[in-house]
Amino acid sequence: MILLPSKLFSLRPPNDIPGLHCPGRGQRYTRAQTLRVLCAKRAGKQRYPSEKKRIKSKHKEILAEVKNKNKFEGLWRLSKLGVPVHNDPGKDFLGVSEGLLQAIAKVLEFPVASMLPAEAFSVIRKSFDARKMLKEPKFVYVVDMDVDKLLSLEPHTWDFISRLEPKVGLIEHLSQGRVSGDLISIIRDCKRIPGDAISRNGEYNDNSMSKGSIPYSTSRKPKIAIVGSGPSGLFASLVLAEFGADVTLIERGQPVEQRGRDIGALVVRKILQMESNFCFGEGGAGTWSDGKLVTRIGRNSDSVLAVMKTLVHFGAPEGILVNGKPHLGTDKLIPLLRNFRQHLQELGVTIEFGKRVDDLVIEDGRVVGVKVSDSRDRLQSNSQKWGYDAVVLAVGHSARDIYQMLLSHNVILVPKDFAVGLRIEHPQEAINSIQYSRLASEVRSGRGKVPVADYKLVKYVRRENGDVSSGASRSCYSFCMCPGGQVVLTSTNPSEICINGMSFSRRASKWANAALVVTVSTKDFESLNFHGHLAGVEFQREFERRAAILGGGNFVVPVQRVTDFLDGKLSVTSVPPSSYRLGVKAAHLHELFPIHITEALQRAISMFDEELPGFVSKEGLLHGVETRTSSPVQIPRNTDTYESTSLKGLYPVGEGAGYAGGIVSAAVDGVCAGFAVANAFDLCHTGIESVFSKTQTSGFVKY
Repeated sequence: MILLPSKLFSLRPPNDIPGLHCPGRGQRYTRAQTLRVLCAKRAGKQRYPSEKKRIKSKHKEILAEVKNKNKFEGLWRLSKLGVPVHNDPGKDFLGVSEGLLQAIAKVLEFPVASMLPAEAFSVIRKSFDARKMLKEPKFVYVVDMDVDKLLSLEPHTWDFISRLEPKVGLIEHLSQGRVSGDLISIIRDCKRIPGDAISRNGEYNDNSMSKGSIPYSTSRKPKIAIVGSGPSGLFASLVLAEFGADVTLIERGQPVEQRGRDIGALVVRKILQMESNFCFGEGGAGTWSDGKLVTRIGRNSDSVLAVMKTLVHFGAPEGILVNGKPHLGTDKLIPLLRNFRQHLQELGVTIEFGKRVDDLVIEDGRVVGVKVSDSRDRLQSNSQKWGYDAVVLAVGHSARDIYQMLLSHNVILVPKDFAVGLRIEHPQEAINSIQYSRLASEVRSGRGKVPVADYKLVKYVRRENGDVSSGASRSCYSFCMCPGGQVVLTSTNPSEICINGMSFSRRASKWANAALVVTVSTKDFESLNFHGHLAGVEFQREFERRAAILGGGNFVVPVQRVTDFLDGKLSVTSVPPSSYRLGVKAAHLHELFPIHITEALQRAISMFDEELPGFVSKEGLLHGVETRTSSPVQIPRNTDTYESTSLKGLYPVGEGAGYAGGIVSAAVDGVCAGFAVANAFDLCHTGIESVFSKTQTSGFVKY
């Protein structure tokens, strides 16, 4: 699951980046370095005055709005309702419990919680909060209260509703209806069939072309090629197929059934299929990952809810609509993808697995097709030309050959910041103990009352004499944390080592792992003499090759105790056991990166230990190397039409194009692009803004 927080994009490395430096063996790392940590965020009483002023202004606006509304109509949203662990049925119960009714009664100031009818309340979100600052761990709820139903079932609540006043982030009156249902039902409700524009057999009449700017015959459906079957490609295919386009989905990898066998051969016999592995194949890189569905583009936005409900439609558990940190796990994703594929085929989508797009066919500055060959044919000896009216490019961030091909056609690629680092692994029991203390016994390998413990850490580090305004600051953070998971190989080339984490739905493994990464930018690339549009790609490759050399080949991963990494040494004793199944080898990971990246990682890890005492321990094992946190390039596109700014008929979307980072954000980007293409070919009446919130259709990178 690949992602890079957008708030970190502005961070830059120091101007005086040195070349590679390898500290001498045995040289100890001391905490008295020329690095210091900057405050990352202020909250509560520590908020900046400008933030307090904004919240106060927002509160006044809400109060003014409520005066003009009827309190006894619509829904009231009650947020931050805390229920102690001992008073809650547990993480797997998503209904309205007695403990939750007590929390609701406290907000309403209703004297008898047992009199409140559970039917009048709907749980919108449930999360678990075990922060040390709390008196006791608790489940935190967001609940919608149906006033009409509440009054009909319990009239005594009338006086209490009349006294209810809104509070920003706590009590809000919802008067407008939300988009309901999954994406399929939404599209079918808004599908346009004006007059006789579309006949019963799906063909277009001559008078159906209202825009006149798209050069295709009006006697047939527009033919759209979608390259890549990750979340963005699948959802773009779904939207366009539901709107009646003739869609061909082209995937270089294999369907999940064969892909699973290929991954098994890699793990057991060390046979890497270069086109069917942890990165390539049906569902994209997220299929064999943790299946995280968290996102920073608006957890309650209409577009995100539509994607989540569509996943439920195809077999995801309904709990993902409520859980504060929803995830699926590979075991849940595989049957879901089968159902998704079957639905696309029923809509008439042609799915071509094992087909690699080698080139674009361009005429008069417009894409008119693609050149395709069998992905097992490295020589492209049997390449074929397939004609299309438009091409949606939904490849992942590891399709490096696609970037090179785009450059050959002068398609603009913009280097983009991302992050590199190492993946740390602890025994899951250790993380449970750090986060939950005595409550750790309630985890029970993912089957207990509380969720398997995870963590999210961020530190901003800069050199003591560095000027923040000049870009001397960089972010170090944990990424893609996989509780109850395992470390896996995501290399697409046998001469490179790249790793990631994955887990199954129960997260029952005895290991916890997460990437610890540092932001890098073009200045870092240039310090190693990597220049041009694909400098970031070469930067990634450099360290993936070094990791392969350190591991000794044959997909063995280099590792180092976290304590040794901080001290700049390598112990002669054996390393702790690892979940990585292809073998590990003790190595000098502190010599892998340039000194400024190594020092930033060392300093951040020390600070992480201050936040989570016990994080630095002899049980902690660092694995190298994690480089593919997000795409190293972005393909510029029009923010309204989603069409490439440098090549007509090409629609770059999703993670590989630099516009998403994770399953949900990539899926939403695919949905938005699908609507944009459908609108360009006059398949739908209006843009996506009329269906979903405009904030999710701007085309900016926000993961």
